[in-house]
Amino acid sequence: MIRLYFQYMNIHFKSQLQYRTSFALLSIGQFFIPFMVFGGLYFMFQRFGQLQEWSFFEVALCYAVIHLSFSLSECFARGFDAFSSLAASGDFDRLLVRPRSTVLQVLGSKFEFTRIGRLLQSLLVLAWSLSHLPQVWSLTKLLILVFMVFNGVMIFTGIFILAATFCFWTIQAIEVANIFTDGGREMAQYPLTIYSKWVTRFFTFVIPFGVVSYLPMLYLLGKKEGGLMLPMLIPFGGSMFLLFCLLVWQFGVKHYRSTGS
Repeated sequence: MIRLYFQYMNIHFKSQLQYRTSFALLSIGQFFIPFMVFGGLYFMFQRFGQLQEWSFFEVALCYAVIHLSFSLSECFARGFDAFSSLAASGDFDRLLVRPRSTVLQVLGSKFEFTRIGRLLQSLLVLAWSLSHLPQVWSLTKLLILVFMVFNGVMIFTGIFILAATFCFWTIQAIEVANIFTDGGREMAQYPLTIYSKWVTRFFTFVIPFGVVSYLPMLYLLGKKEGGLMLPMLIPFGGSMFLLFCLLVWQFGVKHYRSTGS
């Protein structure tokens, strides 16, 4: 299964490189577009100094983690984000008769390697913020930082899967899903403590962005005393959410009715 996934990836990568100028321009565009958001963040701190008890580089670290997670998910789980075209055209019927998992086939149906531009921008911001946060430089905390990014990828991928599942009933993609993808990315790039309590609770216990940009950040930056128990449980938040989304997907597949296209 893993070998087939990498074969899908290789085919898409070669096909996108057939138009190298287009690939390069799209990658450059993906590199500079997020700078508009980061520029707004930078100038806000230039004007106000800090956001509650959070400094610029602490929020920049939060920004880098969430955008890095989103760019990776958008690159490798783009098939679910564009699933509505498969449902509307009836092409999903062909996937059902193949002796492979529908999850694997949808994942392999589309990759967006031009997101490397957004990925590089996030890595630059991550490196810059870490260079000004010496308290994060320990093996344990850097490992937790990797888990945070991995966790974010699973959460965004899970949201893409949920949005794709609704297409079994709506055929077309529903724009409300963007509230939790694009909207979730914009919201989670700031510490959740700046929002109302109900928002913090919803995005911690329902859609667990809190296990990416809030709870582990408190430990990394020394804002909360305690042992490693909670930080080491962080990866399971994204895993459980993704597992739930996959179960919903299986439910949707069982109730799928072809469009007849």
